[in-house]
Order: sequence, then structure tokens, then C-alpha cells
Amino acid sequence: MENPVLIFGAGSLGLTALDLFQRNSVVVYGLLDDNKELHGQEFGAVSVLGETDDDGFLKLIGQKCEAFVAIGDIRVRKRLVKLLNERRKVQPVNAIHDTATVSTLAIIGHGNLVAARAVVNPFAEVGQHCIIQAGAIIESRAKVGDYVMVGTGSILNSDAVVEDGAFIGTGVTIIAGVKIGKNARIGAGSVVVEDVAAGDTVFGNPAKKM
Repeated sequence: MENPVLIFGAGSLGLTALDLFQRNSVVVYGLLDDNKELHGQEFGAVSVLGETDDDGFLKLIGQKCEAFVAIGDIRVRKRLVKLLNERRKVQPVNAIHDTATVSTLAIIGHGNLVAARAVVNPFAEVGQHCIIQAGAIIESRAKVGDYVMVGTGSILNSDAVVEDGAFIGTGVTIIAGVKIGKNARIGAGSVVVEDVAAGDTVFGNPAKKM
């Protein structure tokens, strides 16, 4: 990436993105966050410049500056992506750690964070604005929708399907061919052996509805 990037979010996910971009020799112009207590703080040589809807900074985004949304709350993430789409006519860029492995045969959308040692295998599909945490594995032909969170060390086996907005906790295993419905939540450490309906929360080994 030749252009500098402006990161939306200065919490733990924002700092992960900051480290990730810097490891890839991408200049980070600054961070934006709605928590005023963070304004003016510096992380290394990078400052928290202001709020996420500050027009003065939003105007930088376009041909000469990219944007990345690093906020875990899905509602806030959606709002900021919409803001960037409508006011700046841009999509957030991907943030892929230098130790992650994303196959050239995988299909991956915009605005995704792929953390350290994560793997996206050939013919896997990842939608847009997902967070794939450290060490997670998306196996071949698995499909991940938009705004999905895949927790640290989780494994989505071949032909598993995770629909939009789902939350996959830390250390989850989703067995091959299983479908996780829209906005479903899978508790940490669960082994999912059967389909999960939209909006359901499941936990355990084997995972059962809460």
C-alpha cells in the first residue's frame, strides 16, 4: 500500500491495526476515536487526532489517504463504514499481518483485519469488514460473510458457512459443512457439530443452545 492510512478506533483493536500496518511499512497518519480522553495520546509516533466524524480529518481520505475501521462493536463498525461509503465514496482497506497466510486463490473483500498467524486457505471466501483474530484458520471452501468476528485460534473447517454478523469466540471449532446463521454467537472453546440458527447463542462441546 503506497498511501498512508487513517485508523478509526484507538482501543485494543486499533492498536493491533497500528502495529500491523507499521510491520508492513505502511505510514499511519493517525487514529480517530470518539473517546475524548484518548485525544492527544501518542502510541509511538502516532497520535489520536480527534473524533471519528471530524470533517477536517475525513477530508484527507480519498486519493491520497486510506481508511481502516478497527472497532469491535459491530454497530459502530457498520456506522463508520457507511459514513466512509457515503461521505468519502471509499471502502476501508484490508489490514493483513505480515505473518498471516492468505492464499492467492482465496476470495477476500474490503476492510478485513487478518491478525498474526491467521490462515485463509485456497478457495475460502471472506466477505467484508471481518475481524479474523490471531491464529484463526479458515479452511478451503469455507465461507465467511460480512462483519463476522472469528476469535483467536478458532478453526472453520472445509465447507463451513458463517453468515453476516456472527461472532465466533476464542478457540472454537466449526465442523466441516456446518452453517452458522446470521448474528449467531458461538461461545469460546465450543465445538459446533450441527447448524446454528440465526440469532442463537451456543456453547459447549458439543455446542448447545443457551
